[in-house]
Amino acid sequence: MSITLTGTIEHRDIGTGAWALVTEEGVTYEILRGADKNLLKAGQKAKVKGQVREDIMTTAMIGPVLEVKSFEVI
Repeated sequence: MSITLTGTIEHRDIGTGAWALVTEEGVTYEILRGADKNLLKAGQKAKVKGQVREDIMTTAMIGPVLEVKSFEVI
């Protein structure tokens, strides 16, 4: 199921590092590795369309894993 979220991109220093989208409601989603580098800029606000992947576990485990399909910097 596709979802659209708006929030701020954050980098977390956990293990080898992890990227997250923190929504305006304060929910943290871990961005799946391989996302567009233009999205992965700490402090950047973005509207992201993607899919929550319940079949993937990560070492960071900072929240649900979000596979980004498209995004818009706002």
